Amino acid sequence: MRIVVGVRTRATELLGIEYPIFAFSHCRDVVAAVSRAGGMGVLGALYFTPEELETELNWIEDNTGGKPYGVDVVMPAKYEGADLGDAGEMLDRLQDMIPQTHRTFVNDLLDQHGVAPLNDEGVSRYLLGWTDATARPQVEVALKHPIGLLASALGPPPADVVEQAHRQGVTVAGLASSARHARKQKDVGVDIIVAQGTEAGGHTGEISTMVLIPEVVDAVGPDTLVLAAGGIGRGRQMAAGLALGADGVWTGSIWLTVEEADTPEASRDRMLAATSRDTVRSRSWTGKPARMLKTAWTEAWESPESPGTLPMPMQFMLISDALKRINRAGAGDLTTFPVGQIVGTMNQVKPTSRVIYEMVEEYIETMERLSGLIED
Repeated sequence: MRIVVGVRTRATELLGIEYPIFAFSHCRDVVAAVSRAGGMGVLGALYFTPEELETELNWIEDNTGGKPYGVDVVMPAKYEGADLGDAGEMLDRLQDMIPQTHRTFVNDLLDQHGVAPLNDEGVSRYLLGWTDATARPQVEVALKHPIGLLASALGPPPADVVEQAHRQGVTVAGLASSARHARKQKDVGVDIIVAQGTEAGGHTGEISTMVLIPEVVDAVGPDTLVLAAGGIGRGRQMAAGLALGADGVWTGSIWLTVEEADTPEASRDRMLAATSRDTVRSRSWTGKPARMLKTAWTEAWESPESPGTLPMPMQFMLISDALKRINRAGAGDLTTFPVGQIVGTMNQVKPTSRVIYEMVEEYIETMERLSGLIED
């Protein structure tokens, strides 16, 4: 493998990284490994309390060798209970709003598959970062650290959050699944638009990456950087994203099966065996469409017996304990996980650094091949 010093784009110059590869992960080990390898690891803060996030960021800083890293928060513009007071009051009132028919459906589904209940000490924490009220403390913690990037999913971040980040010299990114969403992100002052096609894992829209990227690039104009996301895990896909006008790539799914990942074993094994046809967009995780492994779990929520999914964040509150029970039991038929269509090529466990270097190597080979097609 050749040694590549770096791949220069506006994104690498802005953030001081060697390769325009951004890696979203909830696992601190993956985040640190990507940053050490020359990309930018971005820690998903969603499942951490502010105190836990403080611990995670301290650890990352001790293990990146001074390389840049980022934090991703979820601050949805619309969600059930936005007008119900502080996070504690919201939790209690939303719990009361979950219909018993839905609770019965989930319990019956788990019973059918022989999934044992949790002990009392294993009960999940339902709302950590699914709302504006719960995400703001995470933002406060993140901005006390020398992060290079603050990213926001599920709608434009509040303008005051963008202003606060900019005052501290932090670049702000926002995910968009359409040109309209991208313009809204730009209107609040976001510096980088992550244009995410429907191939992506987790919350995602309906437009394919190939169509979406040039639409977003044209919509936001030349002064706003764009990262290509959705179905990107190879160097050829990285080259395609840059060819479409992006300044880098945003990746997520491919880090779920690297050596450093903390993905539950049952979910990891299903991903390693899956094809690109084995995912589905489903509301059964959070109430908003998210791409995930297609299993008995997703099929049950689409069945005639299903009571239908609940709005965000009530759906996740409903199923949070169930997902923990499934992962603990290793209930293969029900085991699911947010993952994109790139899962079809995620068939081998590799070190994070190797994934980075193989992407860069294939990118270089692709660009050399394409340049050879041009006649003087």
